[in-house]
Amino acid sequence: MDLLQLCTDAKSASRLAAKLGTNEKNEALLALAKNLAAASSDIIAANKVDVEEAVANGMSQALLDRLTLTEARIEGMAEGVTQVASLPDPIGEVLSMWTRPNGLKIGQQRVPLGVIGIIYESRPNVTVDSFALTFKSGNAVILRGGSDCIHSNLALVKVIKETLRQCGIEENIISILEDTDRKYVNELIRMDDYLDVIIPRGGAGLIRNVSQNASVPVIRTGTGNCHIYVDKDADLTKAVPIILNAKLQRLGVCNAAESLVIHKDVAEEALKAIIPALQAEGCEVRGDALVQEICANIVPATEEDYGTEYLAKIISVKVVDSIDQAIAHINKFSTGHSESIISENYTAVQQFLNEIDSAAVYANASTRFTDGFEFGFGAEIGISTQKLHARGPMGLNALTTTKYIIYGNGQVRP
Repeated sequence: MDLLQLCTDAKSASRLAAKLGTNEKNEALLALAKNLAAASSDIIAANKVDVEEAVANGMSQALLDRLTLTEARIEGMAEGVTQVASLPDPIGEVLSMWTRPNGLKIGQQRVPLGVIGIIYESRPNVTVDSFALTFKSGNAVILRGGSDCIHSNLALVKVIKETLRQCGIEENIISILEDTDRKYVNELIRMDDYLDVIIPRGGAGLIRNVSQNASVPVIRTGTGNCHIYVDKDADLTKAVPIILNAKLQRLGVCNAAESLVIHKDVAEEALKAIIPALQAEGCEVRGDALVQEICANIVPATEEDYGTEYLAKIISVKVVDSIDQAIAHINKFSTGHSESIISENYTAVQQFLNEIDSAAVYANASTRFTDGFEFGFGAEIGISTQKLHARGPMGLNALTTTKYIIYGNGQVRP
Protein backbone atom coordinates (compact mmCIF):
# COMPACT_ATOMS: atom_id res chain seq x y z
CA MET A 1 0.00 0.00 0.00
CA ASP A 2 1.35 3.42 -0.99
CA LEU A 3 0.36 5.48 2.05
CA LEU A 4 2.09 8.61 0.78
CA GLN A 5 0.06 8.53 -2.44
CA LEU A 6 -3.14 7.90 -0.51
CA CYS A 7 -2.47 10.94 1.68
CA THR A 8 -1.48 13.06 -1.32
CA ASP A 9 -4.75 12.16 -3.07
CA ALA A 10 -6.74 12.94 0.08
CA LYS A 11 -5.08 16.35 0.39
CA SER A 12 -6.01 17.20 -3.21
CA ALA A 13 -9.54 15.89 -2.68
CA SER A 14 -9.96 18.05 0.44
CA ARG A 15 -9.65 21.18 -1.72
CA LEU A 16 -12.52 19.93 -3.84
CA ALA A 17 -14.57 18.92 -0.82
CA ALA A 18 -14.28 22.42 0.62
CA LYS A 19 -15.80 23.90 -2.57
CA LEU A 20 -18.85 21.63 -2.74
CA GLY A 21 -22.18 23.40 -2.37
CA THR A 22 -24.76 22.44 0.21
CA ASN A 23 -27.13 20.97 -2.39
CA GLU A 24 -24.36 18.82 -3.90
CA LYS A 25 -23.46 17.42 -0.50
CA ASN A 26 -27.05 16.79 0.54
CA GLU A 27 -27.95 15.05 -2.73
CA ALA A 28 -24.93 12.75 -2.38
CA LEU A 29 -25.83 11.92 1.22
CA LEU A 30 -29.43 11.11 0.33
CA ALA A 31 -28.20 8.92 -2.53
CA LEU A 32 -25.88 7.14 -0.11
CA ALA A 33 -28.75 6.41 2.28
CA LYS A 34 -30.65 4.70 -0.55
CA ASN A 35 -27.58 2.83 -1.75
CA LEU A 36 -26.78 1.50 1.72
CA ALA A 37 -30.26 0.00 1.98
CA ALA A 38 -29.97 -1.47 -1.52
CA ALA A 39 -26.57 -3.04 -0.73
CA SER A 40 -27.54 -4.39 2.70
CA SER A 41 -27.26 -8.07 1.70
CA ASP A 42 -23.71 -7.58 0.36
CA ILE A 43 -22.71 -5.59 3.45
CA ILE A 44 -24.12 -8.22 5.80
CA ALA A 45 -22.34 -10.98 3.88
CA ALA A 46 -19.02 -9.16 4.29
CA ASN A 47 -19.76 -8.53 7.96
CA LYS A 48 -20.49 -12.22 8.48
CA VAL A 49 -16.90 -13.01 7.51
CA ASP A 50 -15.63 -10.59 10.17
CA VAL A 51 -18.00 -11.96 12.82
CA GLU A 52 -17.02 -15.57 12.13
CA GLU A 53 -13.33 -14.70 12.40
CA ALA A 54 -13.98 -12.74 15.60
CA VAL A 55 -15.84 -15.67 17.18
CA ALA A 56 -12.97 -18.00 16.23
CA ASN A 57 -10.53 -15.54 17.86
CA GLY A 58 -12.54 -15.47 21.10
CA MET A 59 -13.92 -11.94 20.92
CA SER A 60 -16.15 -11.05 23.89
CA GLN A 61 -19.92 -10.91 23.49
CA ALA A 62 -19.97 -7.15 24.10
CA LEU A 63 -17.45 -6.52 21.31
CA LEU A 64 -19.21 -8.98 19.01
CA ASP A 65 -22.37 -6.93 19.50
CA ARG A 66 -20.54 -3.78 18.38
CA LEU A 67 -19.12 -5.58 15.35
CA THR A 68 -22.30 -7.25 14.09
CA LEU A 69 -24.40 -5.62 11.36
CA THR A 70 -28.04 -6.42 10.72
CA GLU A 71 -30.60 -4.99 8.33
CA ALA A 72 -31.94 -2.88 11.20
CA ARG A 73 -28.49 -1.48 11.95
CA ILE A 74 -27.85 -0.69 8.30
CA GLU A 75 -31.21 1.05 8.21
CA GLY A 76 -30.03 2.99 11.26
CA MET A 77 -26.87 4.00 9.40
CA ALA A 78 -28.94 5.19 6.45
CA GLU A 79 -31.23 7.14 8.78
CA GLY A 80 -28.19 8.80 10.34
CA VAL A 81 -26.94 9.82 6.89
CA THR A 82 -30.37 11.23 6.05
CA GLN A 83 -30.37 13.22 9.28
CA VAL A 84 -26.95 14.66 8.51
CA ALA A 85 -28.26 15.75 5.10
CA SER A 86 -31.10 17.60 6.84
CA LEU A 87 -28.79 19.53 9.18
CA PRO A 88 -27.66 23.10 8.43
CA ASP A 89 -24.40 23.28 6.49
CA PRO A 90 -21.84 24.91 8.80
CA ILE A 91 -19.38 25.84 6.04
CA GLY A 92 -19.28 29.53 5.17
CA GLU A 93 -21.19 30.63 8.27
CA VAL A 94 -19.96 34.02 9.48
CA LEU A 95 -19.95 33.81 13.25
CA SER A 96 -19.37 37.49 13.87
CA MET A 97 -18.45 40.70 12.04
CA TRP A 98 -17.23 43.99 13.46
CA THR A 99 -15.82 47.29 12.16
CA ARG A 100 -12.60 48.80 13.46
CA PRO A 101 -12.08 52.57 13.84
CA ASN A 102 -9.97 52.54 10.66
CA GLY A 103 -12.91 51.15 8.67
CA LEU A 104 -11.67 47.55 8.38
CA LYS A 105 -14.52 45.05 8.59
CA ILE A 106 -13.31 41.88 10.34
CA GLY A 107 -15.31 38.67 10.36
CA GLN A 108 -14.87 35.13 11.62
CA GLN A 109 -15.99 32.45 9.16
CA ARG A 110 -16.44 28.70 9.66
CA VAL A 111 -14.30 26.55 7.31
CA PRO A 112 -13.39 22.82 7.03
CA LEU A 113 -10.48 21.34 8.94
CA GLY A 114 -9.12 19.74 5.75
CA VAL A 115 -8.01 16.10 5.88
CA ILE A 116 -9.19 14.13 8.90
CA GLY A 117 -7.72 10.76 9.82
CA ILE A 118 -9.92 8.46 11.90
CA ILE A 119 -8.54 5.33 13.56
CA TYR A 120 -11.12 3.02 15.12
CA GLU A 121 -11.82 -0.54 16.25
CA SER A 122 -14.60 -3.10 15.80
CA ARG A 123 -17.38 -0.67 14.89
CA PRO A 124 -18.26 -0.64 11.19
CA ASN A 125 -20.99 1.96 11.75
CA VAL A 126 -18.16 4.44 12.39
CA THR A 127 -17.24 4.12 8.70
CA VAL A 128 -20.54 5.58 7.53
CA ASP A 129 -20.93 8.08 10.38
CA SER A 130 -17.42 9.40 9.77
CA PHE A 131 -17.98 9.87 6.07
CA ALA A 132 -21.36 11.57 6.48
CA LEU A 133 -20.10 14.12 8.99
CA THR A 134 -16.72 14.84 7.40
CA PHE A 135 -18.31 15.16 3.95
CA LYS A 136 -21.10 17.50 5.07
CA SER A 137 -18.52 19.66 6.85
CA GLY A 138 -16.41 19.94 3.68
CA ASN A 139 -13.52 17.67 4.67
CA ALA A 140 -11.75 14.66 3.20
CA VAL A 141 -11.33 11.62 5.44
CA ILE A 142 -8.82 8.79 5.70
CA LEU A 143 -10.14 5.79 7.62
CA ARG A 144 -8.20 3.08 9.37
CA GLY A 145 -10.52 0.51 10.90
CA GLY A 146 -9.45 -2.51 12.88
CA SER A 147 -8.45 -5.79 11.29
CA ASP A 148 -11.48 -7.42 12.93
CA CYS A 149 -13.91 -5.40 10.80
CA ILE A 150 -11.93 -4.95 7.58
CA HIS A 151 -14.36 -6.84 5.32
CA SER A 152 -17.32 -4.82 6.63
CA ASN A 153 -15.46 -1.54 6.25
CA LEU A 154 -14.33 -2.28 2.71
CA ALA A 155 -17.89 -3.16 1.70
CA LEU A 156 -19.20 0.09 3.17
CA VAL A 157 -16.49 2.23 1.57
CA LYS A 158 -17.22 0.56 -1.77
CA VAL A 159 -20.84 1.75 -1.54
CA ILE A 160 -19.72 5.26 -0.54
CA LYS A 161 -17.24 5.55 -3.41
CA GLU A 162 -19.79 4.25 -5.92
CA THR A 163 -22.25 6.86 -4.68
CA LEU A 164 -19.70 9.66 -5.06
CA ARG A 165 -18.97 8.56 -8.62
CA GLN A 166 -22.72 8.49 -9.40
CA CYS A 167 -22.95 12.07 -8.17
CA GLY A 168 -19.90 13.26 -10.11
CA ILE A 169 -17.86 13.91 -6.96
CA GLU A 170 -14.19 13.08 -6.42
CA GLU A 171 -14.12 9.64 -4.77
CA ASN A 172 -10.82 10.24 -2.94
CA ILE A 173 -12.76 12.44 -0.53
CA ILE A 174 -12.91 9.14 1.36
CA SER A 175 -9.97 6.72 1.62
CA ILE A 176 -9.40 3.61 3.70
CA LEU A 177 -6.22 1.81 4.64
CA GLU A 178 -6.87 -1.61 3.16
CA ASP A 179 -3.77 -3.09 4.74
CA THR A 180 -4.37 -3.45 8.50
CA ASP A 181 -0.70 -3.84 9.40
CA ARG A 182 -0.19 -1.67 12.48
CA LYS A 183 2.94 -0.11 11.01
CA TYR A 184 0.69 1.99 8.80
CA VAL A 185 -1.00 3.51 11.85
CA ASN A 186 2.35 4.79 13.10
CA GLU A 187 3.12 6.17 9.65
CA LEU A 188 -0.31 7.77 9.21
CA ILE A 189 -0.20 9.68 12.49
CA ARG A 190 3.04 11.35 11.40
CA MET A 191 1.78 12.54 8.01
CA ASP A 192 1.45 16.13 9.23
CA ASP A 193 2.16 17.54 5.75
CA TYR A 194 -1.09 15.98 4.56
CA LEU A 195 -3.41 15.41 7.54
CA ASP A 196 -4.85 18.23 9.62
CA VAL A 197 -6.12 16.16 12.54
CA ILE A 198 -6.23 12.55 13.78
CA ILE A 199 -9.17 11.22 15.79
CA PRO A 200 -8.62 7.85 17.52
CA ARG A 201 -11.74 5.91 18.56
CA GLY A 202 -11.22 2.78 20.59
CA GLY A 203 -9.61 1.41 23.70
CA ALA A 204 -7.24 3.18 26.05
CA GLY A 205 -4.19 1.56 24.43
CA LEU A 206 -5.03 2.85 20.96
CA ILE A 207 -5.77 6.35 22.20
CA ARG A 208 -2.59 6.46 24.28
CA ASN A 209 -0.43 5.25 21.38
CA VAL A 210 -1.83 7.85 18.98
CA SER A 211 -1.65 10.70 21.51
CA GLN A 212 1.96 9.93 22.46
CA ASN A 213 3.36 9.29 18.99
CA ALA A 214 1.45 11.51 16.55
CA SER A 215 2.92 14.63 15.00
CA VAL A 216 -0.53 15.34 13.51
CA PRO A 217 -2.79 17.18 16.01
CA VAL A 218 -5.00 14.71 17.91
CA ILE A 219 -8.56 14.96 19.20
CA ARG A 220 -8.87 12.24 21.83
CA THR A 221 -12.13 10.38 22.18
CA GLY A 222 -12.00 8.88 25.61
CA THR A 223 -12.88 5.67 27.30
CA GLY A 224 -15.97 5.83 29.48
CA ASN A 225 -15.75 5.13 33.20
CA CYS A 226 -19.19 6.69 33.70
CA HIS A 227 -20.83 7.19 37.11
CA ILE A 228 -24.33 7.51 38.54
CA TYR A 229 -24.74 9.20 41.93
CA VAL A 230 -27.85 8.42 43.97
CA ASP A 231 -28.35 11.46 46.18
CA LYS A 232 -30.05 11.46 49.61
CA ASP A 233 -33.04 13.12 47.94
CA ALA A 234 -33.26 10.64 45.07
CA ASP A 235 -36.54 9.23 43.80
CA LEU A 236 -35.75 5.52 43.75
CA THR A 237 -38.60 4.81 41.33
CA LYS A 238 -36.51 6.80 38.84
CA ALA A 239 -33.13 5.55 40.02
CA VAL A 240 -33.63 1.82 39.44
CA PRO A 241 -34.68 1.94 35.75
CA ILE A 242 -32.09 4.64 35.00
CA ILE A 243 -29.28 2.55 36.49
CA LEU A 244 -30.40 -0.65 34.76
CA ASN A 245 -30.55 1.17 31.44
CA ALA A 246 -27.22 2.92 31.89
CA LYS A 247 -25.40 -0.28 32.89
CA LEU A 248 -27.10 -3.03 30.91
CA GLN A 249 -28.87 -1.67 27.80
CA ARG A 250 -25.61 -2.16 25.82
CA LEU A 251 -22.44 -3.32 27.51
CA GLY A 252 -19.73 -2.58 24.98
CA VAL A 253 -20.27 1.18 24.67
CA CYS A 254 -18.37 4.07 26.21
CA ASN A 255 -21.48 5.74 27.66
CA ALA A 256 -22.52 2.74 29.76
CA ALA A 257 -22.39 3.32 33.53
CA GLU A 258 -19.54 1.45 35.20
CA SER A 259 -19.73 2.83 38.73
CA LEU A 260 -22.48 3.64 41.21
CA VAL A 261 -22.12 6.12 44.09
CA ILE A 262 -24.77 6.27 46.83
CA HIS A 263 -25.37 8.73 49.68
CA LYS A 264 -25.19 7.05 53.10
CA ASP A 265 -28.55 8.50 54.22
CA VAL A 266 -30.39 6.36 51.64
CA ALA A 267 -27.82 3.58 51.34
CA GLU A 268 -29.86 0.76 52.83
CA GLU A 269 -33.09 1.56 51.01
CA ALA A 270 -31.34 2.33 47.72
CA LEU A 271 -29.04 -0.68 47.76
CA LYS A 272 -31.88 -3.08 48.58
CA ALA A 273 -33.79 -1.75 45.58
CA ILE A 274 -30.91 -1.42 43.09
CA ILE A 275 -28.52 -4.30 43.77
CA PRO A 276 -31.03 -7.19 43.47
CA ALA A 277 -32.33 -5.65 40.24
CA LEU A 278 -28.79 -5.63 38.82
CA GLN A 279 -28.01 -9.14 40.06
CA ALA A 280 -31.26 -10.46 38.60
CA GLU A 281 -29.86 -9.43 35.19
CA GLY A 282 -26.62 -11.31 35.83
CA CYS A 283 -24.59 -8.23 36.78
CA GLU A 284 -21.72 -8.75 39.22
CA VAL A 285 -21.57 -6.06 41.90
CA ARG A 286 -18.26 -5.01 43.47
CA GLY A 287 -18.81 -2.88 46.54
CA ASP A 288 -17.22 -1.35 49.63
CA ALA A 289 -17.67 -2.67 53.18
CA LEU A 290 -21.09 -1.08 53.72
CA VAL A 291 -22.41 -2.43 50.43
CA GLN A 292 -21.19 -5.89 51.44
CA GLU A 293 -22.89 -5.53 54.84
CA ILE A 294 -26.27 -4.53 53.40
CA CYS A 295 -26.45 -6.86 50.37
CA ALA A 296 -25.55 -10.46 49.65
CA ASN A 297 -23.16 -11.81 47.00
CA ILE A 298 -21.05 -8.65 46.75
CA VAL A 299 -17.45 -8.88 45.53
CA PRO A 300 -15.13 -6.60 47.56
CA ALA A 301 -14.23 -3.53 45.49
CA THR A 302 -10.65 -2.33 45.10
CA GLU A 303 -9.33 1.10 44.16
CA GLU A 304 -8.69 -0.34 40.69
CA ASP A 305 -12.36 -1.26 40.37
CA TYR A 306 -13.41 2.36 40.85
CA GLY A 307 -11.27 3.38 37.88
CA THR A 308 -12.20 0.53 35.52
CA GLU A 309 -14.28 0.63 32.35
CA TYR A 310 -15.57 -2.95 32.46
CA LEU A 311 -17.56 -3.18 29.20
CA ALA A 312 -19.15 -6.21 30.87
CA LYS A 313 -21.87 -7.12 33.37
CA ILE A 314 -19.86 -5.74 36.28
CA ILE A 315 -20.40 -2.53 38.26
CA SER A 316 -18.56 -0.96 41.20
CA VAL A 317 -20.50 0.61 44.10
CA LYS A 318 -19.36 3.04 46.78
CA VAL A 319 -21.26 4.68 49.64
CA VAL A 320 -20.32 8.30 50.46
CA ASP A 321 -21.08 10.65 53.35
CA SER A 322 -22.07 13.69 51.28
CA ILE A 323 -22.55 15.10 47.81
CA ASP A 324 -19.15 16.79 48.16
CA GLN A 325 -17.53 13.41 48.73
CA ALA A 326 -19.46 11.96 45.78
CA ILE A 327 -18.26 14.73 43.47
CA ALA A 328 -14.66 14.33 44.67
CA HIS A 329 -14.80 10.55 44.12
CA ILE A 330 -16.26 10.89 40.64
CA ASN A 331 -13.81 13.59 39.55
CA LYS A 332 -10.94 11.39 40.80
CA PHE A 333 -11.91 8.20 39.01
CA SER A 334 -13.90 9.44 36.01
CA THR A 335 -12.46 9.47 32.51
CA GLY A 336 -14.30 12.75 31.89
CA HIS A 337 -17.03 11.18 29.78
CA SER A 338 -20.55 11.12 31.30
CA GLU A 339 -21.93 11.24 34.83
CA SER A 340 -25.47 11.47 36.24
CA ILE A 341 -27.11 12.48 39.51
CA ILE A 342 -30.44 11.09 40.67
CA SER A 343 -32.01 13.70 42.95
CA GLU A 344 -35.14 15.77 43.49
CA ASN A 345 -33.10 18.46 45.29
CA TYR A 346 -32.56 21.45 43.01
CA THR A 347 -29.52 22.71 44.93
CA ALA A 348 -27.83 19.30 44.83
CA VAL A 349 -28.55 18.92 41.12
CA GLN A 350 -27.07 22.33 40.31
CA GLN A 351 -23.98 21.65 42.43
CA PHE A 352 -23.43 18.35 40.64
CA LEU A 353 -23.91 19.89 37.18
CA ASN A 354 -21.54 22.74 38.04
CA GLU A 355 -18.76 20.82 39.79
CA ILE A 356 -18.47 17.53 37.88
CA ASP A 357 -15.64 17.86 35.36
CA SER A 358 -16.92 15.68 32.52
CA ALA A 359 -18.04 16.23 28.94
CA ALA A 360 -21.70 15.37 29.65
CA VAL A 361 -23.38 15.75 33.04
CA TYR A 362 -26.97 14.58 33.58
CA ALA A 363 -29.69 15.03 36.15
CA ASN A 364 -32.22 12.19 36.47
CA ALA A 365 -31.37 10.51 33.15
CA SER A 366 -29.29 7.65 31.81
CA THR A 367 -25.72 8.25 30.63
CA ARG A 368 -26.59 6.23 27.51
CA PHE A 369 -27.86 9.42 25.86
CA THR A 370 -24.32 10.73 25.31
CA ASP A 371 -24.44 10.09 21.59
CA GLY A 372 -24.43 12.27 18.50
CA PHE A 373 -27.65 10.76 17.17
CA GLU A 374 -29.43 11.27 20.50
CA PHE A 375 -28.14 14.86 20.71
CA GLY A 376 -29.61 15.63 17.29
CA PHE A 377 -26.31 15.65 15.37
CA GLY A 378 -27.42 12.87 12.99
CA ALA A 379 -24.29 10.90 13.88
CA GLU A 380 -20.99 11.50 15.63
CA ILE A 381 -17.30 11.23 14.91
CA GLY A 382 -16.68 10.33 18.52
CA ILE A 383 -17.08 11.66 22.05
CA SER A 384 -14.21 13.95 22.94
CA THR A 385 -13.13 13.92 26.57
CA GLN A 386 -10.46 16.56 26.11
CA LYS A 387 -11.10 20.28 26.42
CA LEU A 388 -9.46 22.00 23.47
CA HIS A 389 -11.45 22.57 20.27
CA ALA A 390 -14.16 19.95 20.89
CA ARG A 391 -15.74 18.27 23.92
CA GLY A 392 -18.53 15.70 24.11
CA PRO A 393 -20.29 14.18 21.08
CA MET A 394 -18.65 15.60 17.96
CA GLY A 395 -21.03 16.66 15.20
CA LEU A 396 -20.59 18.92 12.20
CA ASN A 397 -19.38 22.05 13.98
CA ALA A 398 -16.64 20.09 15.77
CA LEU A 399 -15.19 19.19 12.34
CA THR A 400 -14.68 22.81 11.37
CA THR A 401 -12.31 25.58 12.30
CA THR A 402 -12.51 29.30 11.61
CA LYS A 403 -10.58 31.88 9.67
CA TYR A 404 -10.74 35.65 9.74
CA ILE A 405 -11.97 37.48 6.68
CA ILE A 406 -11.13 41.17 6.47
CA TYR A 407 -12.70 43.72 4.10
CA GLY A 408 -10.73 46.87 3.49
CA ASN A 409 -10.89 49.99 1.32
CA GLY A 410 -7.27 50.89 0.86
CA GLN A 411 -6.20 50.91 4.52
CA VAL A 412 -2.48 50.72 5.34
CA ARG A 413 -1.01 50.40 8.82
CA PRO A 414 0.67 53.61 10.07
